[in-house]
Amino acid sequence: MKPKVISWNVRELNEYNKRLQVRNLLRQWKGNIICLQETKLEFITRKIVRSLWRGHHVGWLYLPSKGASGGVLIMFDKRVVDRLEDCVGEFTVAFSFENGFQWAFAGVYGPNIFFVIEVYNPNIDAEIRILWEELARLLSWWELPSCIGGDFNVSRFPSERSSMSHITPTMRGFSDFISKQALMDIPLTGGSYSWSNTREIPS
Repeated sequence: MKPKVISWNVRELNEYNKRLQVRNLLRQWKGNIICLQETKLEFITRKIVRSLWRGHHVGWLYLPSKGASGGVLIMFDKRVVDRLEDCVGEFTVAFSFENGFQWAFAGVYGPNIFFVIEVYNPNIDAEIRILWEELARLLSWWELPSCIGGDFNVSRFPSERSSMSHITPTMRGFSDFISKQALMDIPLTGGSYSWSNTREIPS
């Protein structure tokens, strides 16, 4: 069976009713590997995992939030893929899997720089470099066909943001990383943007 991967920024999983909504949608979508970002949970227990995905065949690993920010949870169906190795980094949760062939998946929640005015800032520059270096090390360590999904908090092109008219340093860095690692950026289909908030200048 080919695994179906679902990657979703859920924007918090603190409340049971929110987890129930997420569980109902995951049940409809029938994914085998689920990557949830921005959980805003410092601790994830088996009880929380079971509130999202019922059954005894679920494997899971998480990156805790930093206070009320970030967090990544990956769950997978152990009947579909066998976990070989796993790793939790500063911004990533990653697995190598076996299901007829070996491959790797990394779930990302990038440094939260999306709303920062794009001028040079050494702290922002350092954090985003840590993300690219962390992912590059993972790809180099396992040397397997890999899929990277999640919320990078970075876009590649001005057309991917409704209020942006020029290419920024972080956009160039994202494109450079994709090129150096010989990755393929799967294009967005459907809407022009992945989400829009209620600010005067929506993202």
